[in-house]
Amino acid sequence: MTESDVIARSTRGPVTVDMLVDDLVRLGLVPATTLLLHSSLSSLGFVCGGPQAVIEAVLGVLGPDGTLVVPTHSGANSDPAAWVAPPVPESWWPVIRSSMPAFDTHLTPTRGMGAVPDCLLRHPAARRSDHPQVSFTAIGHHAPEITSGYRLDQQLGITSPLGRIYDLEGSVLLLGVGHDRNTSLHLAEYLATWPSKRTRRHAAAVSVDGERRWETFTDLDIDESDFPAIGAAFEATGSVRHGRVGHATAVLMPQRALVDFGATWMAEHRR
Repeated sequence: MTESDVIARSTRGPVTVDMLVDDLVRLGLVPATTLLLHSSLSSLGFVCGGPQAVIEAVLGVLGPDGTLVVPTHSGANSDPAAWVAPPVPESWWPVIRSSMPAFDTHLTPTRGMGAVPDCLLRHPAARRSDHPQVSFTAIGHHAPEITSGYRLDQQLGITSPLGRIYDLEGSVLLLGVGHDRNTSLHLAEYLATWPSKRTRRHAAAVSVDGERRWETFTDLDIDESDFPAIGAAFEATGSVRHGRVGHATAVLMPQRALVDFGATWMAEHRR
């Protein structure tokens, strides 16, 4: 969609910080919430200030006791043997494994996360967790405890930032994106049991005592293919709030209820 298309479809004029604040409050977002945000900036229409405006609006609603969390994953720091978008020649694999820079919370870029997470990374108060592939960045009251410590073999499990949001009874906001982007359902995968559940080998470049290392580890073989079905079933329970933020469809939900529902659904439907 071109910029002229966005302007042409708008009936509200440019989307501003004040407009976003009003829409978020109307949706049901309240101060002091711990919020995991998944977003598509383009879905909001023409935003005056772009991702900065979105971040200022969300933080304005959450207030000083709230916490904003976004995924800042860096999937490029992984074993090239598993790359499919795009794949690389097998002859390149040893070079990539030996020369991929170690994950750095300040320097390592995100991949496929969108404009809002990329912008939040530059906030002076932002804190980024240390997992080399599935980091999260947070700002606010609970940011230190959400982002501190990690285990390579618990990428999205109960000891990850997702698990800490679960413990804090946080919320999830899907802003112009679907449940296929609802990362909290991966936490449900760690909690659920089904017959074909399995682990797989992972690898990444990490820093250990200031030394770059290529580390291999085993963790859950995650699968988001049924997330849209799980999300639709959860919405049918009436546990979510729907609305419009800017020009985007928005869904606000309690994360713990979502995860518990997802774990039960997976145990019943996955084979």
